Amino acid sequence: MIHVVLGTKAQLVKMAPVMVRLRDRNIPYRFVHTGQHQATMSEMLDEFGLAHPDVVLHTGKDIVSLPQMAVWAAKILWQCLTRRRAIFGEDPKGIVLVHGDTLSTLLGAGMGKVAGLRVGHVESGLRSFRLFHPFPEEITRLLTFRLSDSLYCPGPWALSNVAKHGSERVDTGCNTLADTLAMALALDRRRDHVPAEPYALVSLHRYENIFDRDSFARLIDTIEELARDTRLLFILHPPTERQIDRQGYRKRLEANPNIELRPRYTYFDFVTLLESARFVVTDGGSVQEESSYLGLPCLLMRHATERQEGLGENVVLSNFDPDTIRSFAANPDAHRRESAASTHRPSDAIVDSALAWA
Repeated sequence: MIHVVLGTKAQLVKMAPVMVRLRDRNIPYRFVHTGQHQATMSEMLDEFGLAHPDVVLHTGKDIVSLPQMAVWAAKILWQCLTRRRAIFGEDPKGIVLVHGDTLSTLLGAGMGKVAGLRVGHVESGLRSFRLFHPFPEEITRLLTFRLSDSLYCPGPWALSNVAKHGSERVDTGCNTLADTLAMALALDRRRDHVPAEPYALVSLHRYENIFDRDSFARLIDTIEELARDTRLLFILHPPTERQIDRQGYRKRLEANPNIELRPRYTYFDFVTLLESARFVVTDGGSVQEESSYLGLPCLLMRHATERQEGLGENVVLSNFDPDTIRSFAANPDAHRRESAASTHRPSDAIVDSALAWA
């Protein structure tokens, strides 16, 4: 049996094409949701035409704070120890597919090992080579590499980073997000949420950016500076919105006529906004990748990135340098590139490999 364990919206977006392939090829699989994210997950599953989870390990609000995360992780681990058969069924063999670098990734890999199943890590081999940046993602990756048997790497660079791990290493050619984006672009999508006038998107959520008061203040200042010349749609991730309210920035942002605070969207709606934007400001790896495939100018608000997509082309790594940010803002179109659809089908490579162990 193939078991898919995920917990966040970003993981669902990137694992959806794998699950769609399993569905379309009539391959049974078990979907375990850790419950790290709850809001809009049902809508996104419906959007992709996927069945809802076989097992949900946590219900309630999204996990958005460190204390919540600690309690939630302990409960998940306890369920894994006491409910192995309820979670993974009666089949004594199989493979547990986990994705990325979230705490749900590490928990899923640990659950698979405790259950005596093979672990397959999707989007494996990404590294920043800076242990505490991003935190805790880099540590999560290193631990997941060690727990994984099959490592599905989005390119030769990632593959080289896990040469000492696992018993099977597969170069999928690119990220599964290429398959997800292709699915979205092929659809006739609604556009009533897209502004008629030019705009840019802002999407920020990383721990090191929003939970440190000085770093978050610097981000808010940067957003306000960018808004002097461009209308910004600030897409609010739950942890980011929480920090905006806790640190007292909501009234200030809402008072700015060039900044519009918007809730998170389902994936297809977000892609529609993304492809029509002048540029995007983000600290997210997925948005960096989507921007690279679309050729969209992207200002990456990080010191380092574990992803190679778009760097030196349409993606500008800010390093939080004011001159780099101002240069990008002065002429974002200088970083626009032609959209480049991938010929790789990473989801098929993952399914073919997983079948050998199911």
